[in-house]
Amino acid sequence: MTGRTGRSARPVRLGPRAVAALVLISAIGVGAFGWPLLADADSGLAHSKDAPWLFAALLPLLVGVVVAMIADSGLDAKAVAMLGVLAAVGAALRPLGAGTAGLEPMFFLMVLSGRVLGPGFGFVLGSVTMFASALLTGGVGPWMPFQMLSMGWFAMGAGMLPGPDRLRGRAELLMLAAYGAVASFAYGTVMNLYGWTIVPGQASGISFHPGDALGDNLVRFLAYCTATSLGWDLGRAVLTVVLTLTVGTALLKALRRATRRAAFEAQVTFGGPGE
Repeated sequence: MTGRTGRSARPVRLGPRAVAALVLISAIGVGAFGWPLLADADSGLAHSKDAPWLFAALLPLLVGVVVAMIADSGLDAKAVAMLGVLAAVGAALRPLGAGTAGLEPMFFLMVLSGRVLGPGFGFVLGSVTMFASALLTGGVGPWMPFQMLSMGWFAMGAGMLPGPDRLRGRAELLMLAAYGAVASFAYGTVMNLYGWTIVPGQASGISFHPGDALGDNLVRFLAYCTATSLGWDLGRAVLTVVLTLTVGTALLKALRRATRRAAFEAQVTFGGPGE
């Protein structure tokens, strides 16, 4: 009897149960971010009150994604160990640039990890990394579950890029760098949507007005993003692009080598005594 595994590293396959769990998490997340835009003026907006409920829903659903991937793809303890190692590295990278013009080196690691390991693994990794970094830096607060969701989507998107089995070399790096740049702005925009609805005292042209028409509030929101966070998002995007293009090749090879050795989704075949 012999066990044989494929030589190429492929993203972790998503089965129907994992897809269902990710869709449910994302739907809850979209609702959590967007409900203030549809609320009336007397709704008593307070993300600090809905954050504990979101966190309570997020944790079991994350566990559900992992369990579903184990059930659908046959992942074992080695995959969970890799998740823990990458989350620890990402959490350690975040304080290196936090608070400095948006320079956050953890973002490029999430892009490359999501690319190699797939959207489901990427979503869990992004969320767990943000949770671990919040504990490490003392950044625990009502914003934390929103950051976990945003980073999960960020890494998941990298896992959904085309050509995971075929595209390699410079073309792949350029695609990942372009995604990292766009997704860095998207991350900042989504997190702005959380903060914008609860920050009082803004100028009338950029402040959130509960109960106003959705279109009017969206115009103010775009003005708010431009006035408050464009520079930070640009710094995050530039650093992600630079790190992806400079060290991306080496890190992609290391991640793919680790994935092959972990033998994710390894297919075992049985042969005769002489084989």
